[in-house]
Amino acid sequence: MKKRPIMWILVLIIISLVIIPIFFINQPSFGKMPSGERVEKIKQLPNYREGKLHNISQTQRIIPKKPLWKMMYEFIFHKIEGLRPIDEIPVVKTDLKSLASDEDILVWLGHSSTFMQVEGMKVLIDPVLVMGSPVSFVNKAFKGADYFKPSDIPEIDYLLITHDHWDHLDYNTMLELKDRVSKVIVPLGVGEHLEYWGFAKSQIVELSWQEQVVLDHGFKLTCLPTRHFSGRGLVSNKTLWGSFMLETPLQTIYIGGDGGYDTFFRDIGKQFNKIDLAILENGQYNEEWKYIHFLPADLLKVIQDLNPERVLTVHNSKFAL
Repeated sequence: MKKRPIMWILVLIIISLVIIPIFFINQPSFGKMPSGERVEKIKQLPNYREGKLHNISQTQRIIPKKPLWKMMYEFIFHKIEGLRPIDEIPVVKTDLKSLASDEDILVWLGHSSTFMQVEGMKVLIDPVLVMGSPVSFVNKAFKGADYFKPSDIPEIDYLLITHDHWDHLDYNTMLELKDRVSKVIVPLGVGEHLEYWGFAKSQIVELSWQEQVVLDHGFKLTCLPTRHFSGRGLVSNKTLWGSFMLETPLQTIYIGGDGGYDTFFRDIGKQFNKIDLAILENGQYNEEWKYIHFLPADLLKVIQDLNPERVLTVHNSKFAL
């Protein structure tokens, strides 16, 4: 008779271990895998093989010095001395809604989130203004680095998303912005998340590497490669990741997204012979994942390859990755 309660306890434990994770990863915030026409387009890409997308160069995502489970456990639970700021990050909060329409300005919103007003057009890049992870207690923003909220963002002409990771594509921010955005431009496959979240198909422009779209007011945008990966849940590399080159009548701006160093940066530098500004990741790196994020020396190599007039470094000062 004593065995029956033990059996039911085991059944409940098994159900909890199976049902709760399934329920968790099926929340709307995890998005939706590409399907139908999108999948067929993805399958035609030259870097698609064996059921997923690949980088140009063979890329090992993590070079583990310890078992993966231990790395994940330490990432979530292990306290690293000096990893987070002791005090609030000092912030100047610009009123983005009161800017003069003829003022050219760039405002860094923390991490890789950037607002630009360029030649009368408002451009927003990778806005993560609520949560940078599936749960609020992981990857929490530093105090002070979370001052900008979705409500601070004005009407946007072009919203650019470089890839679908949580720290670049924030579900909560996107829900609040969807009625204030004219066009969202994303790498191929990422549009499936947006449609699932209620964006109109007419709002979304999806591009593969080296594909270009002509925008209003003489603007052009080219999607370019990065050396990274994608995915919001248990499955990765089903959507494309990338960088962008924005060409306006007066200037050329490179938006680097996430990624490790590769020789294709030389090709980008030759393809666009004058880059006025390069927005590049810097400051969150690790030898164990050196192929998917720049080490400090890699940033210098990228600057040499692109030869931009000016550089803004991002992907820092908000989260401890």
